Amino acid sequence: SVPLTPSPKPKTSAKNMFRFLAAAAALALAASPAGAFGVRRLATLPTTSAAVARAPRVSMMAGENGAGGKKKVMVLGGDGFCGWPTALYLSEQGHDVMIIDNLSRRKIDLDLGCDSLTPIASPEERVAAWNQVSGRTIEFINMDIAEDYDLLVQLIKAEKPDTVVHFAEQRAAPYSMRSGKTKRYTIDNNLGATHNLLCAVVESEVDVHIVHLGTMGVYGYNTSGGEIPEGYIDVTMPNGDKNKILHPAYPGSIYHATKCLDALLFQFYQKNDQLRVTDLHQGIVWGTTTPQTAKDERLINRFDYDGDYGTVLNRFLMQAALDVPLTVYGTGGQTRAFIHISDTARCIDIAINNPPESGAPVEIFNQIAETRRVRDIANILQEQCGAQVQFLENPRAEAAENELDVANAKFCNLGLKPITLQEGLFSEVRDVAQKYSDRCIKQKILPTAFWNKKRAQAASTNELKTEKTEDAPAEAVEA
Repeated sequence: SVPLTPSPKPKTSAKNMFRFLAAAAALALAASPAGAFGVRRLATLPTTSAAVARAPRVSMMAGENGAGGKKKVMVLGGDGFCGWPTALYLSEQGHDVMIIDNLSRRKIDLDLGCDSLTPIASPEERVAAWNQVSGRTIEFINMDIAEDYDLLVQLIKAEKPDTVVHFAEQRAAPYSMRSGKTKRYTIDNNLGATHNLLCAVVESEVDVHIVHLGTMGVYGYNTSGGEIPEGYIDVTMPNGDKNKILHPAYPGSIYHATKCLDALLFQFYQKNDQLRVTDLHQGIVWGTTTPQTAKDERLINRFDYDGDYGTVLNRFLMQAALDVPLTVYGTGGQTRAFIHISDTARCIDIAINNPPESGAPVEIFNQIAETRRVRDIANILQEQCGAQVQFLENPRAEAAENELDVANAKFCNLGLKPITLQEGLFSEVRDVAQKYSDRCIKQKILPTAFWNKKRAQAASTNELKTEKTEDAPAEAVEA
């Protein structure tokens, strides 16, 4: 079982809480100064003093939503690497977007002593800038959905969203493996957030479509012997009966384990309460700029390059731009699925516009563009820009080499034309890295999170070098 923070009993009836919300909204609007656009601050529900202090609500007034089919969307974790550009894209499509985030990723920057390579603005400045350049509204609420359950229930009742997009989980496998503390935090935060959301939707009695960002890592990264289907596999039982079951889970880290457990919670709540859920098994995200984040410097997305949060391709592109050797773990024989950050946003929008019917099984998409071997990507960058390649002992306990064949027909059949790895976009990421190169702490590139004591001992001699390493270590690192 997963320990969840107990919620205090509400001291006010739901009817009185809604009256309180309405009165507070009216008072806030009446007190707002006139101007080109106003700031609307809705008072939060009186659950606990800590929750109230943590949950200011910021809104920038804008025009009407677009044509029919546009929806009210809550984006949980909307201040993050995937959440922020997705929120902007959804807003530009005409959806009524509200961001909910407790800013935990910014706090982890402080713990790791490593900021985003790009200087990201505060959430308040971000949504104000989006209003100015787009004329559209995005609201921001500072709330911890893993802890503030009663506040989440009342917010869903008050706002009645059509869709809740769930990014609000600790997203880095290495960070989840750093220590007992980060392992427990990842379990408590990720499962607490997911389960609170599911419970809140049931308790609110609002018909909400939940869109969850999962990971391809739920399938595992050993060679499967065939194409990985989208979520379910057809099986024949010993008695000859045919059935469809959830694809077996094979997590490679605590982070991946939370996504596997999320999937089981979705299956239960769909069966028990007929919740409508779409689970997106996403590949490794690369890129940092989208057409929306490029509209204003204040809208810039975060760019992680450190050993914990820097995704492999973004880390390589940054290293190439800064003349730092590309740090390949093990033999580089790991085959992984990739997707550009712009396609992440597009896929979320497609999922929002194609919800499952009530009572239908959990909808599962493989959200990827293509698969590539890590050392092959390093070789491409070496050929394109003369980058050096340095092979390091692998900090992870994983297969040294694997094949990966993944089905992704569902999104393509719904109109997605995925962005593949290409030089033009590579150059765009390198340009961003060069622009902010003075913010890079090169020592933070090396991995400092290890899967177990054996891996920590093997990787203890890893260090950045200026010369190219000719030979890759051949030892497999499973165990």
